[in-house]
Amino acid sequence: MNKRFTGILTGLCLLGALPGCTTFDPYTGEEKTTNTAIGAGVGAGVAAVLAYLDNRDDDSRKRNQRILAAAAGGAAIGGGIGYYMDVQEAKLRKQLRGSGVSVERVGDNINLIMPGNITFATDSSNIASDFFPILDSVALVLKEYNRTLVVVGGHTDSDGAASYNQTLSEGRASSVTGYLSSQGILKDRLETVGFGESQPVASNSTAEGKQLNRRVEITLVPVESTT
Repeated sequence: MNKRFTGILTGLCLLGALPGCTTFDPYTGEEKTTNTAIGAGVGAGVAAVLAYLDNRDDDSRKRNQRILAAAAGGAAIGGGIGYYMDVQEAKLRKQLRGSGVSVERVGDNINLIMPGNITFATDSSNIASDFFPILDSVALVLKEYNRTLVVVGGHTDSDGAASYNQTLSEGRASSVTGYLSSQGILKDRLETVGFGESQPVASNSTAEGKQLNRRVEITLVPVESTT
């Protein structure tokens, strides 16, 4: 999905021109996007991840083949990619109920938005102690549904120099991918990217907005869609 199409859908959702753009998430108390539309704000994070993957110059096809070969014993995609991601999404919502993590669905991709109050202390890339159980819950589902690419994106608020924030966001994303790897997630599946302060989801003029912007997003992309 290209950025222009993403922007059009987001605008239509904001204007109320597309029915059912968002639905209420009973587990986190937040709105989530439906399978057919991108809601306002956080949907841009998925678009940024897909654009990043599109711009990579490595051989993604060979990596996907390695992922599929390693996933031979995992849950099959018998009902198609959409169904596979539907079931995975449902299990993630169950595992993350009450955790503060927002589970967003954009097409066949799943995005886990983890705000700053549960991930890292200010100006730190060390995983907060309360964040480990959340990552453990995510890892359980990732092990079962292992035909996905796992893109961990780090984000910061706009305080400080942009170059420093870029490095900090990369460090936070690396900490998460390192922990997921330690929990048995195949390294070929893990992709680390830092977005610095470039993808805010709230205003940086308030403390609450900055906390929302200091986040980690884990985007799950079915490997067939990246070939």
